[in-house]
Amino acid sequence: MGDYISLMIGAILVNNFVLSRILGICPFLGVSRNTRTAAGMSGAVIFVMTLAGFLTAVINRLILQQYHVEYLRTIIFILAIAGLVQIVEVILQRISQPLYKALGIYLPLITTNCAVLGSAIICADEGYDLIRSTVFCFASAVGFGLALLLFSSLREKLELAKVPQCLEGTPIALITAGLLAMAFLGFAGLGG
Repeated sequence: MGDYISLMIGAILVNNFVLSRILGICPFLGVSRNTRTAAGMSGAVIFVMTLAGFLTAVINRLILQQYHVEYLRTIIFILAIAGLVQIVEVILQRISQPLYKALGIYLPLITTNCAVLGSAIICADEGYDLIRSTVFCFASAVGFGLALLLFSSLREKLELAKVPQCLEGTPIALITAGLLAMAFLGFAGLGG
C-alpha cells in the first residue's frame, strides 16, 4: 500500500506531467483561460488517461511482450488510445447525453494529448503491472488536472492585474507557468 501512495504522490506532485515532465503543454496553455473549461478538460483527462493506462498495460502484457514486438509500442498505443477515445465517445453519446455534452470537445482533444501517450509509455518502460499502470495513469491525470486548475485560476487573476503591455497574454502566461513549475520543485523530497 505504501508503494502505491508513494507512486501517487510522485505522479501528482513530484513528477507532475505538465510542470516537471513537460508533457501536455498544448492543452495546458490552450484550455487554461478560465477555470470552468480547465475543470472540464481535467475531468476528461482523468477519465481517459485512467482507461488508457489500463488498456495499454493489457496490450503491452498480452500482445507486445508475448510476441516480442515491443518496438511497435508507440504506434500500437497511439491507435489504442485513439480507438478508446472514439469508443468512449460513441458509448457516452448513446448512454449518457448529459455526460457526453459535458465532455463535449474535450474527448477529441485528448486523443492528441501527448500526456496520455506519455503515461502509457512510461508505464511500459518502467515495467509496471496492470494495477500499478492504472494507478500511475490515474495519479498522473490528477496531477495534470491539479496543475491545469491552479494555472487557470492564476490566469484569471492575471486578467484583472495590471501587467506591463509587453508581457500581456502569452508572455505572462509562460512566466506564470515557469513560476508554478518552480513552486512544484518544493515537493521533490516527498515521493518517488
